[in-house]
Amino acid sequence: MAGKTGGRKAPRKTARTAVKKRLSQAASADLSGVRVKIDRIDSQLQHLLNTRAHMAQQVGTRKRKTGTPTAEFYRPEREASVLRQVIARNKGPLSDEQMVRLFREIMSACLAQQEPLKVGYLGPEGTFTQQAVLKHFGHSVRGLPLSAIHEVFEEVESGAADFGVVPIENSTEGTVTHTADMFLLSPLKICGEIELRINQHLMARSGGLDGIERVAAHQQSLAQCRGWLKEHLPHVELVSVASNAEGARRARDEAGTAAIAGDAAAEVYGLKLLVREIEDRPDNSTRFLVIGRKILSPSGRDRTTLLVSGSGTTGPGALLKLLEPFAANGISLSRLESRPSKRKKWDYVFFLDAEGHVDDPKLARALKAVKARGSLCKVLGSYPRAVL
Repeated sequence: MAGKTGGRKAPRKTARTAVKKRLSQAASADLSGVRVKIDRIDSQLQHLLNTRAHMAQQVGTRKRKTGTPTAEFYRPEREASVLRQVIARNKGPLSDEQMVRLFREIMSACLAQQEPLKVGYLGPEGTFTQQAVLKHFGHSVRGLPLSAIHEVFEEVESGAADFGVVPIENSTEGTVTHTADMFLLSPLKICGEIELRINQHLMARSGGLDGIERVAAHQQSLAQCRGWLKEHLPHVELVSVASNAEGARRARDEAGTAAIAGDAAAEVYGLKLLVREIEDRPDNSTRFLVIGRKILSPSGRDRTTLLVSGSGTTGPGALLKLLEPFAANGISLSRLESRPSKRKKWDYVFFLDAEGHVDDPKLARALKAVKARGSLCKVLGSYPRAVL
């Protein structure tokens, strides 16, 4: 009986095996079909991308014939409009952020067919400012790392760089005063803004927290992580340096030194991430400005930054008189910051961020009234608001 039973089961097992084989073959055939479709789409994408790049070359040729400066090959207002359309069209499954990043790189590569842009930034390599450059301009630009914010302004003013990128404010620690003060005398204009989520990591050559004697980082990063440092490394020396990349270099070269920086710095300087994301606030972000030599055309969703001062900024109602025209014309102000004017002690100027473009009729009327009431009303730039 055992033999007969075994004989009856064998055909069933063979049948199941055959069914599995047919299903596997069918699945393989379906997968092969999907791969063929993907290959066909890849071919179409490649053809379209090269067609787009060829058109960009034609644009560059025509601009060079008319003597158009390299900086004017880049049109931030046009690019912002394109990216907003990308978001409006997106139906997934790729996220808006992923789609914007892909199109940013396409536009960057195509623009480089005309003439690669030179962009100065607060270096050295591995800083958050470099990350902001890549987020805004893509990887096909020529980055110029500089050692100080004023050098970024100087390189753009001289024409050695087409644009510059500098930090202006952090969501936790507020305004980067060195950048704000540069606008008091600089003729440069703001051409764009970049918002970058900031993740601060503790890094060193090797080891753990017990071997750390000092932590080197930019003062802004030290401040953004002060709570974590107080709790976990209360007795170490905190060393303020010119940039997080400089702190990472010291961590690479000095025993007992750790740094606070981003992923890029760890990669550039060969450091081990000891603790990830030690910033005190989970929404820690920094806003950067793109600086250039002229005010841009409207993009449809813009911001205008102003430098204003009244004839008596310390007198009763002086600031109110400067702000009233914005309210009267329905203009929303998103930032108000006072800074010493550098002209005499206890004399101040005010930085304002207003919604809209300087060419918008409502904002134009408000600015006309402000100029009539104050001693200074300087438009630092009208530029596309950050897309993402």
